[in-house]
Amino acid sequence: MKAELEKLIETLRDELTQYGELLALLEQQQDLIVSRSAEGLLENLGAINAQVPIVAAARQRRDQLRKELAAAMAQATTLSFRQLINLTPKEYQPLLEALVDEINDLLMRSQQRLRQNHLLLSRSLDLMQQMIFSLFPSSGGQTYTQTGTVKTGGLGQSSLCEMII
Repeated sequence: MKAELEKLIETLRDELTQYGELLALLEQQQDLIVSRSAEGLLENLGAINAQVPIVAAARQRRDQLRKELAAAMAQATTLSFRQLINLTPKEYQPLLEALVDEINDLLMRSQQRLRQNHLLLSRSLDLMQQMIFSLFPSSGGQTYTQTGTVKTGGLGQSSLCEMII
């Protein structure tokens, strides 16, 4: 059982590191959005897209080791993490609880930063759309195409980029 506990602790530390890296990327993304760095934002999105599967893999490893530890302790593999921690030796419980609490905190902070970034990007897109409509007013209201996108009547068949080029 001690070997399983040590592997689980190592995996929790790795998961904590991966969530920390994801949060750092999301904070960087927010800075890039605010500073309107389109090129930096594209690079950042690539890094975030690369980090997300790493976080998911760490979470899967942790869950697998949770099941292995439960089996080694002759417990049901469906025990929650908190229930399992309560069954571990007392000297391991504070460390396990601290790691789990820190992971949960980073997860919540990452979700919060993700929502904030989404709102910032949405607001930027709204402002850009208003600018485009002020430059190219359409004769009617907004309508939707068959694919579900907003149809901009003032641009006709060509996009703004084609018109500039």
